[in-house]
Amino acid sequence: MPKIIEESDTDIELREPPLYRVLLHNDDYTTMEFVVEILMKIFHKSRDEAEAIMWDVHEKGKGVCGVYIYEIAQTKVEQVKVLARQNSFPLLATIEVDE
Repeated sequence: MPKIIEESDTDIELREPPLYRVLLHNDDYTTMEFVVEILMKIFHKSRDEAEAIMWDVHEKGKGVCGVYIYEIAQTKVEQVKVLARQNSFPLLATIEVDE
């Protein structure tokens, strides 16, 4: 069998995809326990990690849940939205570019 060698005149530059932070925002209605549950269920945080993030949300107005590629970040935001609405909470999750 002949050996085939392909040559290319084009240099291909591979770059890492941009990353995005998923944030939870504080509100006056969502319970702290529900925020902890969301962080454990959707973001796979331990109870200690989830509670630390929940306190950031509560005290600073928002907290970072994780850093992901865009598609995964968007999926996580949608999962938060669905679970929050199913439980009658106005919890807001957003994404922003991780710089």
